[in-house]
Amino acid sequence: MKIAVVGTGYVGLVTGTCFAEVGIDVTCIDIDQKKIDGLKEGIMPIYEPGLEPMVKRNYEKGRLHFSTDLASSIQDCEAAFIAVGTPPGEDGSADLKYVIGVAREIGQNMNNHLVVVTKSTVPVGTAEKVKTAVKEELESRNSDLTYDVASNPEFLKEGAAIQDFLKPDRIVVGIESERAEDVMKRLYKPFLLNGHPTIFMDIPSAEMTKYAANSMLATKISFMNDIANLCEIMGADVNMVRKGIGSDNRIGNKFIYPGVGYGGSCFPKDVKALIKTAQENGYNMSVLKAVEEVNERQKSVMVKKVKAHFGNDLTGLTFAVWGLSFKPKTDDMREAPSLVIIRSLLEAGAQVRAYDPIAMEEATRDLGNTVTYAKDEYDALIDANALLVITEWPEFRVPNFDVISRLLKEKVVFDGRNIYDKGELEGIGYSYYGIGIK
Repeated sequence: MKIAVVGTGYVGLVTGTCFAEVGIDVTCIDIDQKKIDGLKEGIMPIYEPGLEPMVKRNYEKGRLHFSTDLASSIQDCEAAFIAVGTPPGEDGSADLKYVIGVAREIGQNMNNHLVVVTKSTVPVGTAEKVKTAVKEELESRNSDLTYDVASNPEFLKEGAAIQDFLKPDRIVVGIESERAEDVMKRLYKPFLLNGHPTIFMDIPSAEMTKYAANSMLATKISFMNDIANLCEIMGADVNMVRKGIGSDNRIGNKFIYPGVGYGGSCFPKDVKALIKTAQENGYNMSVLKAVEEVNERQKSVMVKKVKAHFGNDLTGLTFAVWGLSFKPKTDDMREAPSLVIIRSLLEAGAQVRAYDPIAMEEATRDLGNTVTYAKDEYDALIDANALLVITEWPEFRVPNFDVISRLLKEKVVFDGRNIYDKGELEGIGYSYYGIGIK
């Protein structure tokens, strides 16, 4: 079976590589020649645990190919996946120009029946636009080639994407023909040995499923952050509350950890896009607007705690920051709470020494040389007045507090992920500030 994947970003590269891993002949296509040349040499454009060796192995085996030439790469393929970016516009809507551009190029160059699959996160109705774009290009060629469109949203967690793809909870596919269903069934058959289902549905429902899933998870996070803030006011401990509600199987214990807000490439963008889609169709998404509002407010909570302890003017103070990426096991800095927190500290006159196991190079694109980048977590503590933990990387969970005490000027910890025990730290002389803990 031969397929093409257009786009070698996070979704496209993981998708193409995992399909190749089960023996499918895959060509990943991108307009960026430098990126394609790098991939052929085993240089990854993104960080994802386990991805690099899998790319190298399948490229060496001849199952995974990289090209900038879409026209030749889609010849004789059974399916072409569109996995290009859909960046948010100023109004929050998803920009579909790259998706439609690829659809047109497919229509201009396909030479056999093809299932054109949208893998990018796209608003409801996009598949119809893709279908129209392909049709118009075929008509301009006076071609009678047939084709199908399908929607196959991804549900990959950054940091666990390989595992998510190879052993999925579920595979959602929107189709409108038996022929497209047959192609997608054959394509995904190797991934269904764990008994989890492929859920076939109409295309609009598949497109909506992706936005609904991410928006639901974002809602859980913002709800818990709102509860955490109220816990502090009322003298309750959000960690106890979380355990209490998480034991209810109707609620579950996932995505109810309070913190400094969500970030990344999916939740912020998808929440905004769904709100915008609703507005365009005359409906007000009141809950999601509140989710977005709570999340933006939550990113400032830690700085408010810092100022409550040290005062509003932070001139002359230095803060150690552990964690820059929006979550562990990724270098993704998109919408990362660390950016809001660090910029607020700098605006108040402070200096920042930051460390992240993976994301420091990526962080320089946003922060430049406004902060000092440390060689490790302990180096970040030198001459700092306090430690701020923003991203819960595993290596931060059980640090040596004897070493920390010697390096910090003051024994103050602001724990944005509640990974430390308040009582233990206060017992060794620290001032400890968590989220949702009085």
